[in-house]
Amino acid sequence: MLSIFLRFVFMLFLSHLYTWAFAQNAHEILESMIDLTRGEVAYSEIRMEVVRPRFTREISLRSWSLGNDYSLILITSPARDKGIAYLKRGSEVWNWVPTIDRTIKLPPAMMGQSWMGSDFTNNDLVRDNAVLEDYYSKILGKEWAEGYECYILELIPKESSAVVFSRVLLWISTQYFFQVKSEQYGESGMLVNRILFSDIKELGGRKMPSKVTLIPVDKKGHSTILFHEAIDFSPRIDERFFTLQNLKRVQ
Repeated sequence: MLSIFLRFVFMLFLSHLYTWAFAQNAHEILESMIDLTRGEVAYSEIRMEVVRPRFTREISLRSWSLGNDYSLILITSPARDKGIAYLKRGSEVWNWVPTIDRTIKLPPAMMGQSWMGSDFTNNDLVRDNAVLEDYYSKILGKEWAEGYECYILELIPKESSAVVFSRVLLWISTQYFFQVKSEQYGESGMLVNRILFSDIKELGGRKMPSKVTLIPVDKKGHSTILFHEAIDFSPRIDERFFTLQNLKRVQ
């Protein structure tokens, strides 16, 4: 009887050890993904296409980031939006609108609203790459997607996280650690957004997707596409770059 009990305890220990190791691996995979596409510091030039059934709108922007807490986005075209800028410091976001010479701090009620008329939200500016802090993660398995062998990761929000999705699935290349696709599920458990990562190129000396397509599944003919045209992972900036004063004068 004692030997049976000891075997049970040993198997239970192995089960917990396996679960712990699996969770650690998922965490490390997410870290590798974020390090590849974001880095500690980065400068990007991006073209965004907002696709609607009756029109397509194009926006160009420049973006600077420092870790997960600081980012600054400057709209460079079209002419009517040129000079609009967004600053993120921690969980707070400010918007500079040059035509009215005004800086606006975005209140919590606006965080779920569309960003620049796209399918991304203001909250995406704040929660971008915060998956390590916002979600529990585990590996569901592996499968091939878009020509790449991928880890399938499931993310479930932590109790304290201010996120809108009840579940997120990520397909991450086992060889290169970039995302291949993602699915975001709402509180009802229904699929809300599908995100595709494609056009793999050398950007900033790293092999990564240059095209990101967000498709809201319940809005036929709607999508938002990001084209990363240039990335520099070594700009000389620090926290002093991300100020309200610089928000108004950065060009």
